[in-house]
Amino acid sequence: MCGITGFFSITNNGFNTESQLSAIVESMSNSIFHRGPDDSGTWVDAENGIALGHRRLSILDLSPLGSQPMNSHSGRYVIAFNGEIYNHMSLRNELDTQNKVRNQGCNLLNWKGHSDTETLLASIEEWGIETTLKKVVGMFAFALWDKKKHVLTLGRDRIGEKPLYYGWVGDENSKVFAFGSELKAMKSFPGFNNKVCRSSLAMYLRYNYVPCPFSIFENIYKLEPGCVMDITLKAPVNPPQQFIEPGGIYDSISIKRWWSLGDVVISGYMNPIRNESEAIEIIENQLAETIKLQTIADVPLGAFLSGGIDSSLVVALMQKHSSKPINTFTIGFEESNFDESKYAKTVSNILGTSHNEIVVSPEMAMETITNLARIYDEPFADSSQIPTFLVSKLASQQVTVVLSGDGGDENFGGYNRYLMGPKFWNKMNYLPYFVRKSIGKSISKIPFELLERAIMPLEFLSRTEGLPHLTSKLYKVGQRFIDIHNCEQLYLSLVSEWNDPTIVIQCENGNSLSEHRDLRYAGRPSIINESSAHMMMYNDFLSYLPDDILCKVDRAGMANSIETRIPFLDHRMVELAWRIPETMKIRENTGKWILKEVLYKSVPAHYFNRPKAGFAIPVGQWLRTNLKDWADNLLSEKKIREQGYFNASIIRKLWEEHLNGKRDWTYRLWSILVFQMWLEE
Repeated sequence: MCGITGFFSITNNGFNTESQLSAIVESMSNSIFHRGPDDSGTWVDAENGIALGHRRLSILDLSPLGSQPMNSHSGRYVIAFNGEIYNHMSLRNELDTQNKVRNQGCNLLNWKGHSDTETLLASIEEWGIETTLKKVVGMFAFALWDKKKHVLTLGRDRIGEKPLYYGWVGDENSKVFAFGSELKAMKSFPGFNNKVCRSSLAMYLRYNYVPCPFSIFENIYKLEPGCVMDITLKAPVNPPQQFIEPGGIYDSISIKRWWSLGDVVISGYMNPIRNESEAIEIIENQLAETIKLQTIADVPLGAFLSGGIDSSLVVALMQKHSSKPINTFTIGFEESNFDESKYAKTVSNILGTSHNEIVVSPEMAMETITNLARIYDEPFADSSQIPTFLVSKLASQQVTVVLSGDGGDENFGGYNRYLMGPKFWNKMNYLPYFVRKSIGKSISKIPFELLERAIMPLEFLSRTEGLPHLTSKLYKVGQRFIDIHNCEQLYLSLVSEWNDPTIVIQCENGNSLSEHRDLRYAGRPSIINESSAHMMMYNDFLSYLPDDILCKVDRAGMANSIETRIPFLDHRMVELAWRIPETMKIRENTGKWILKEVLYKSVPAHYFNRPKAGFAIPVGQWLRTNLKDWADNLLSEKKIREQGYFNASIIRKLWEEHLNGKRDWTYRLWSILVFQMWLEE
């Protein structure tokens, strides 16, 4: 786990000597020091205008022989690599065998160390980039310079566990192609002045994150998961007018998709596992093998344990194959409605782990909140970022590598929307659209206070949800009756916080504003039923998983200089999950049925007889109490008008309604507050 950065330009930018290039890339590299505090390195080729920088968090081969940027054995390639290749020793064995066959029993491969980066370079020399990537089991992002062909290649892993930004930076008269693990590195480039992209801002308000391939800045993008980008001969000076889609070419740039979830889905549907007992056994064996690979490290490791299905299963299989208690880490809250740490402690006691826990107070949360803009680089408003950061900080005191249970929901049907969404649509679809629209409009016209009084008799609901919260949900249902024509539109409404975020954004110079076209769902295989839970799982896997969950976990871990590994996202687990019929994932009105069957071999089922809970924190409550003054300052009408990004009157109305308990606007307000923090940073 590391951080990479660099740039590529042969134009005269006023910095074309080796020392100038080295100084710039070193500054870019130092900006992401937290991603690799153990070592650093730079490599430059002034003649070709290429510079690579690397920060190292030593996990495998702690010696200087694992330092980067690293040259290949022949000297043709140099790489800056971030990530882990879990099967690199088997790749080495394969390379050794081929080398012996080629050289009549003599192995001419002289390995210098035992790092996975050296293995990756040797594999590329032997098989080429794309064949190598298809053989690799791991998570990664890299920049590879081919000295022979003068080609820079950027690559990203299948699922998107490791981040990689690229784009054009510098002053208006001298643009340079740059890249980095985080935006910090690119913002460190001399003359950085990229403007906030208001179309990206609209997408951020919709989803609470800026979706791939876009970033919050104009002319800067995220390389999509499962893609490689080649920049040939020279770096284009002028940014493209629009995003380069995979398969597209711009000037001397081309992007190619080397792994496709769509292909995995088709293959899985064509080769399903019908026998339940067989499916349970295969899942357990594959997950155990994956965890075995991911627990290879030359440093201490542990696991996050929330007490839910996914993390408990990962920990159970880790502990089963460990000769001593593994370290587990969890977060608790002072507010009992949000505290699930007791479940984690129970699972830990059953499995016999060495458990560590921290209870989060509003004061601890506030200290973390003030650092969010620095940690996440661009606006990111999933409030579970706070406990994720704090549990990573707790883990960093004892270990350098932690395994996480993320990905289980998207693979095996864990989110509530997978259960309720298709059911809701099937019932809605019985009604003609004009009837649904009339019902929705009628609900939306009922005054909020009157609707509250109407649901007052439902005391059992009011105690659990709170009347403002429940009433807000009813209004949202009414809006869906008006706007939705198919199940995919229902999915979009479920994952959107603002139905039309452009109404709250101020346009520049009176121009009209529209969101970027969301590119992530294009090409969904027709074999997936559009009204199924699998449709939602497929969409989440391409969007919410990499852009929210994996971003959150990567930045929180790296901010504390620890590596997070995610067994459920081994591509073989993903391929296996799509061979499992939906009926084995969602059954008896519950998700992840088949994962539970695996887990119950280690932990009795009755410990998990409770509703699914996310990694939620009481942000809405805190905004009315401990965080009120802080939020009120950021939401100052005068400040918002001066900054010129939002409609101040709309924001203030939301804030006042939230404060007086009339509506629960937690998620909308949190996204605005996070942007305001980021803007000030």
